[in-house]
Amino acid sequence: MDDTWPSAAAAAPPVGRSRSHDLVRVRIDLSYDGTGFAGWAAQPTLRTVQGTLETALGTVLRCAPPRLTVAGRTDAGVHARGQVAHVDVEEDAWLAVRGRMAGEPGDVLVRRLAGVLPPDVVVHRAAPAPDGFDARFSALHRRYAYRIADDVAQVDPLRRAHVVRHRLPLDATAMSEAAAGLVGRHDFAAFCRARPDATTIRTLQVLDVVRPQHGPDAGLVVAVVQADAFCHSMVRALVGALVSVGEGRRSVDWPAGLLAGRRREGASVVAPAHGLTLEEVAYPSADRLGERAERTRARRAADDVDPLAVPGDAVRATQAES
Repeated sequence: MDDTWPSAAAAAPPVGRSRSHDLVRVRIDLSYDGTGFAGWAAQPTLRTVQGTLETALGTVLRCAPPRLTVAGRTDAGVHARGQVAHVDVEEDAWLAVRGRMAGEPGDVLVRRLAGVLPPDVVVHRAAPAPDGFDARFSALHRRYAYRIADDVAQVDPLRRAHVVRHRLPLDATAMSEAAAGLVGRHDFAAFCRARPDATTIRTLQVLDVVRPQHGPDAGLVVAVVQADAFCHSMVRALVGALVSVGEGRRSVDWPAGLLAGRRREGASVVAPAHGLTLEEVAYPSADRLGERAERTRARRAADDVDPLAVPGDAVRATQAES
């Protein structure tokens, strides 16, 4: 689903203002409807969010499409309301984007992008990033929401691309109880698609299932998932396991048993992509951005340690830091 953790072979990208004084690092806040995209990451011959936005940036900045770094690479069909990316731009191109338009370069860039981007991608803000900012490595957490309509009275055809229709009633309370057993720092191999040289250890900060009584999600079953980072397909695999509990096909302690087993089972179900939305990416204060980025990179080696050997107090301390 989204792979926000560095692989063992990943090279460390530049942090904050690029090493060259002629480059400006720009933070971009955006949202998109993932229905028509083959995910975030650029792929030859496929329509992706990254490819679409990079092409638009190249058009507006009148340069070769610049490379974007994103907070979380969403999968095909997954949406984002609070996505964050950064791009390093030549200072001359950054200043020249204004042309004859009044305003700061970031404000003008947003207006110009609105004229070339398709309607399913919107850039809300663009501005020079503080020193030390890295959209991927500086993040404290990513928060997702997964929305399910399990009652035909709550099915809205206008939201069919963002809310999964489920034909059986779900016990949201049982799902919430099952979710509690998964929170914390664990090896989530049972809920991740294996990738060579990639760790499956994550700190799951929040996992809860609610049925809101008010607001736009009233009556829906909403799973809220927040972590320092996610491995591939992790969020949808977690939701799939909780749905099995909500249907009554599995016991409340079944997802925790999967977690302890550390391997994927044939009974595991990955929830459909279109119910998932990246709602928020959070960052520390400006003076701690660089420190956070370096700590995130360094943690890769530490995560090779068996998480069950980490004392409970250490786990709680790690969660508090994140």
